[in-house]
Amino acid sequence: MCGIAGFTNPEKNYLTAKEKWENVLTDMNQIQKHRGPDDEGIYLDETCGLAHVRLSIIDLKNGHQPMIRKKDHKECAVIFNGEIYNMTVLKQELEKKGAKFQTTSDTEVILVGYMRYGVSFVEKLNGIFSIAIWDGVLEKIFLFRDHLGVKPLFYARLGKTLVFSSEIKGLFQYPGIRPVIDREGIGEIFGLGPAKSYGKGVFKNVLEVLPGHFLEYGEDGLKDHIYWELKAKPHEDSIKETIEKTSWLIHDAVKMQMLSDIPISTFLSGGVDSSLVTSICAKELHKQGKQLNTFSFDFRNNHEYFQANAFQPSEDRPWVDKMVEYAGTRHRYLECNNMQLISYLYKAVDARDLPCMADVESSMLYFCSKVIDYNKVTLTGECADEIFGGYPWFHKQECFEADNFPWSMDMEPRKSLLKDHILEKIDLEAYSKAAYEKTIKETPALYGENKTEARRREISYLNLRWFMVTLLDRMDRTSMYSGLEARVPFADHRIVEYLYNVPWEIKCLNGTVKGLLREAGKEDLPKEVLYRRKSPYPKTYDPTYERLLTDELRKIMAEKTSPIRELIDSEKLEKFLTSPKDYGRPWYGQLMAGPQMIAFLLQVNYWMGKYQVVLEI
Repeated sequence: MCGIAGFTNPEKNYLTAKEKWENVLTDMNQIQKHRGPDDEGIYLDETCGLAHVRLSIIDLKNGHQPMIRKKDHKECAVIFNGEIYNMTVLKQELEKKGAKFQTTSDTEVILVGYMRYGVSFVEKLNGIFSIAIWDGVLEKIFLFRDHLGVKPLFYARLGKTLVFSSEIKGLFQYPGIRPVIDREGIGEIFGLGPAKSYGKGVFKNVLEVLPGHFLEYGEDGLKDHIYWELKAKPHEDSIKETIEKTSWLIHDAVKMQMLSDIPISTFLSGGVDSSLVTSICAKELHKQGKQLNTFSFDFRNNHEYFQANAFQPSEDRPWVDKMVEYAGTRHRYLECNNMQLISYLYKAVDARDLPCMADVESSMLYFCSKVIDYNKVTLTGECADEIFGGYPWFHKQECFEADNFPWSMDMEPRKSLLKDHILEKIDLEAYSKAAYEKTIKETPALYGENKTEARRREISYLNLRWFMVTLLDRMDRTSMYSGLEARVPFADHRIVEYLYNVPWEIKCLNGTVKGLLREAGKEDLPKEVLYRRKSPYPKTYDPTYERLLTDELRKIMAEKTSPIRELIDSEKLEKFLTSPKDYGRPWYGQLMAGPQMIAFLLQVNYWMGKYQVVLEI
């Protein structure tokens, strides 16, 4: 994994002020150095500049970027963040056509593939990636993003200049691009947050290359192309065939994503998703005489305060123990205490460039900072719930009947603390509703499908476009902030394509949540783990944590210079802080209830100050 950034302007000659623009590229690298601590490089041409920081995973010695080759006496240069899991097959195909390679890196496969096939080469890639290719012959830049948006890629336009970066903070290193939040940005933070609209970067004029798209920019302007999208198709496989194909796809995805020149690890919660990934990896490594490293996460003394509920029915530790024994892994239990959890709230904003999933994100950031002491590559069980229908909103009647996002149906907590004049200017409910309806209209539908199946397809598509992307963003930023590469085998686009069209009675086989996934993995897991009831990512139940958050927020609101005072009503906030918090009714997803609302506000205040956010509302 790496970080990429750059700029281009077809009417500018950057070489006339070479030192200035090289310094800008260096600044873009330094602000994202956490994404690639092992190496860095820049490239400057008359109308284009590229910057790259590298985390060395494949071809540790020869994978330096930007990578440059000549085409018709002109230079083609590539910078790349991600991994191409089918690079070996693609390389062999190119070699058969006469291509010569100087490295064993997937970066060179991308560049050589582009020079032979053009932009259509992206359709051959299986991986996670954001790619920038400067074509000196065409005098154009191409920006590619992977099928599901696992790897980030933001951009902004300043006149004729196009600026891009893996992370938003990289854009602000270019002169003239400012961190402005307008009414739309407030709608994103308080109406949708910690999610955000796909294609948007929350800050004014900051956009995002959409998953499955690539941008083309040159003298004839900016063009947005789609190279991959989901399609609704009739499912014609039998139940037996569906189980077999699903099992094969999962195994193939996991094995492909074990590609690495350094040791890999997995995150292991004891749930079916992470356990299945762990089991497959452990078996493959055992064949090589190697032992898999695994990691699980919890909070200090959480067993003393844990409260079983509909969202979180059981603690993870006993189930992790079962899997460690079954898979024979070398396991480490990582814990986070209250003070670490709070301090990392702010680091999580540094990593995401936005207020995010509060302690759900800060804890993952902390844990990743500890994993990196042992491994630089890890595989996770993320995305299985979105793809196989594991969340409660796939099953509950109220979610079927709701005309809004099923993980965020109650807008009152979002509105209840804002100042009245802010609410008069920005209708948060209307903003959220418009975003929801846009996605519903885009949902690939199958002609003749009954009303219930059609609605389930809508909920599935909402999850893929919104909830899953929020978690993928969390995984990318929290891991890459410490130079850890986290891979998500369930987000293989082939799995998503196939499962999107599998009928619900097969996905929920035998009336069991994620029944298809469990059947597909029955040869790889002990029965008790295979049928463990879903329990999401852990959170702290220690009441001390909430008291610490409350004290800190009160201190902030008492300071006249605190940025959040421009948005939050002090009287409304105090009423909220003195009222009981409802742990059983989250305002986002399954984990973000009252304490997470306080933590989110702390993040908003820090974010506004750290990024010197300019409000235009």
